[in-house]
Amino acid sequence: MGEGQLRICVVGDELTAGVGDARALGWVGRVMARTRTEEPAFVAQLAVPAESTTALAARWESETHRRFASHADNRLVVGLGATDLDEGLSLARSRLNLANILDGASASRVPSFVVGPPPRPDVDPGALAALSVAFADVCQRRHVPYVETYEPLRTHEQWHADVAAGDGRHPGQAGYGLLAWLVLHNGWHDWLGLPADV
Repeated sequence: MGEGQLRICVVGDELTAGVGDARALGWVGRVMARTRTEEPAFVAQLAVPAESTTALAARWESETHRRFASHADNRLVVGLGATDLDEGLSLARSRLNLANILDGASASRVPSFVVGPPPRPDVDPGALAALSVAFADVCQRRHVPYVETYEPLRTHEQWHADVAAGDGRHPGQAGYGLLAWLVLHNGWHDWLGLPADV
């Protein structure tokens, strides 16, 4: 980990904020509870419900840079959902939007970490799978860690039961626990330069 306080800005849609979680932790809170740092980390959850990557690309920089500091170990976490499909964005546009975010962060020397979109029963599974693959490719080309959530949860009974028990779109405690597990076991601690505590 770099010198100075760890400052993590998490941008994304309502999944980033933990909508549907009775404990109000979401996956971000659960991940941070398992992240041990020498001094307390600053975590800013900057979620906007039903936000597309187009809207995210337009706002992320001004939102995060107000919370970063020159002396801090600044980090960007991007939590992606399926809103691009709801809004009819092309795969090419979604790819470009994510690329612009990651390239902008890199230019500011802010390391990025991306969490892909999980399954949603009201979205075409083929389109969502293709979107996740596209996001993964953008990250791979830039050597940015990408957590694939769609494929591991596509046929996961607990995930689907948890979403169905809620509003049919968002998970509850069990689902957010699954997302947190995937993040913690797919490069999170390595990205931060911290020993794993899982």
